[in-house]
Amino acid sequence: MKGHIPHIGDMSTLPTFATRPTFLGVERTDADAAICVAGVPFDLGTSNRPGARFGPAAIRQASRMLVDGDHPASWAEMQQLDLADIGDFHIAHGDIEGSLAKIEAQAAPLRHLVALGGDHTITIALLRALARRKGPLALVHFDGHVDTWPESFGLVWGHGSPFYHAIEEGLIDPHHTIQIGIRSPLHRGIFDWTTGKGVTIVNAEDVHETGPQAVAGRIREVVGGDPAYLTFDVDALDPAFAPGTGTPEVGGLATWQARAILRRLAGLNFMGMDVVEVSPPYDVAEITALAAATIAWDYIGLLAPR
Repeated sequence: MKGHIPHIGDMSTLPTFATRPTFLGVERTDADAAICVAGVPFDLGTSNRPGARFGPAAIRQASRMLVDGDHPASWAEMQQLDLADIGDFHIAHGDIEGSLAKIEAQAAPLRHLVALGGDHTITIALLRALARRKGPLALVHFDGHVDTWPESFGLVWGHGSPFYHAIEEGLIDPHHTIQIGIRSPLHRGIFDWTTGKGVTIVNAEDVHETGPQAVAGRIREVVGGDPAYLTFDVDALDPAFAPGTGTPEVGGLATWQARAILRRLAGLNFMGMDVVEVSPPYDVAEITALAAATIAWDYIGLLAPR
């Protein structure tokens, strides 16, 4: 069976730790699947702690914890989905713009991509590939940072700038863009530019005070029925729940809050997603990698009814 994952009948002979180290243990590897998982081992755009190049492998490893049953919210049977892990994209090591071009070219033919980063720089390439087919996209962006700086510590193409470029290039519609979990130090001019373009910002404190249901409702209002992209920077989570990341910020979301918001987004017209900024050298007991794997699993669960 395509995309076979060990199911309950196999559990007595194949424990989770022995599952093959693809995402969710899937066996299918061809790019013709309806949903393709790909790693993007790139961290040349980081401004603080490196290591996100090792994120895809760590996320895949941790995802094996999720294979011993169906998704408990959507009841998606992952082994029944048209799902493949196509391996890692090639990059031009040492060349940021060259790498972005390669990432875009590899993402372009895929029907629906779930990308495992890698730092957040990669999202500009993924949005370019998707927007060329779908037009300007609505964006749901979980992060501790707005990532709309024109440059980050001298890097024009860095992980602090993907959504500045996405807005300037017309890849996303800022009036249908919402950022959740923002709380980092931020120049007022960057904030004013971002909101002035029409972006909605829900900071971490707003999430804590209003709760997942209200935040999910706000996301639905902003996105509407437009084709949408989900990007999840793991530093949206508090460092207590995601220490293994390059630019941690205190006061962030708990993992349960992020999942509760995401689970309430069923029915939105998502075209693709990424989960980024997992840096295994700074992780503890795989909790960051498992959080990232679970967010991607939850996202795929949202797609199951389609």
